[in-house]
Amino acid sequence: MKHIGSKPKSSSPCHCLNIRRASRAVTQFYEKVLEPSGLKVTQYSLLRNLEWLESVNMSVLAKIMRIDRTTLNRNMKPLINAGLIAVNPGEDSRSRQVILTEVGKTVLFNALELWSEAQASLEEYLGVEELESLEKSLSKLEALIL
Repeated sequence: MKHIGSKPKSSSPCHCLNIRRASRAVTQFYEKVLEPSGLKVTQYSLLRNLEWLESVNMSVLAKIMRIDRTTLNRNMKPLINAGLIAVNPGEDSRSRQVILTEVGKTVLFNALELWSEAQASLEEYLGVEELESLEKSLSKLEALIL
């Protein structure tokens, strides 16, 4: 648990602000742990989804990741430039298939240990039961608009 601070921060009366602050803190934590891999946590997630899906249409990938296509496109550009993913023509002229390249598979494999370290640290910090409760609450919050 070498990456985690020890003192909880004071909260705001605004629930939204508290959730946004926590989200930023968790993102920063994962990115610090993943830093040696050269990946941001959003990039790791995208690569991991591509590993599971193998080849997928961009619209389907955006839906699975629960992000809009514009955000997906923006997140994919550095991965394409680094040769970690490839975008190929789809079944029709309007669709494109996204795949994880061999280089991408290697980078993802190397990042997996770091991501596992972040996961274990967060579980140790919060405890498994508290983390499970938090994840249930986050799922309920996500359902507010989806």
